[in-house]
Amino acid sequence: MITTIMSKLAITALTGITLLGGSAAFASTSSTQAGGPVRVYVAPGTSAASPILLTGAIGDFGTTTPVNKNGKKDPEGTYIQVTLRKGTFRVNATALDAKLNKAQPALDQATCSGWLVQTGPVWLANGTGGYAGISGTLQMTVTLAFISPRYTSGKDKGQCDNNTQPLSRYASTTGSGIVRYK
Repeated sequence: MITTIMSKLAITALTGITLLGGSAAFASTSSTQAGGPVRVYVAPGTSAASPILLTGAIGDFGTTTPVNKNGKKDPEGTYIQVTLRKGTFRVNATALDAKLNKAQPALDQATCSGWLVQTGPVWLANGTGGYAGISGTLQMTVTLAFISPRYTSGKDKGQCDNNTQPLSRYASTTGSGIVRYK
């Protein structure tokens, strides 16, 4: 079902988003952090960790990993542990995840292609190292696109098979907002 495919893609994107949500910790290149505007770029991977890059008030890079509320690794977690060169922080992506779970992709039955773009907030907290005292809200945008195969036999022969892995897929998570340090 398309919902299953979108759930798998959303988890992948969220992991990438993990990002920021799951990894929106940005590190300043100086020894003091003033906070300010940041932009986040997450490339959701197929493994537990996804690369993340932060620019602006935080210039740093690293990985994001989905975790549960207590910080334990959880592939379906709605929190993201962001591990950067200068420290770590956690992203609360529960609101964005809830929006993704309700979203329905646009589908083109003639080409068996689909897409979804969803934006929502994530909150940053629990910083360590250079990100100690971090807080802030980022607006993250998850973009998903896919092409499904067609049934090759049976009563649905020739129709889009949205119950299996897509033939090809694309996912990205980007966002921006303001970070502060206590």
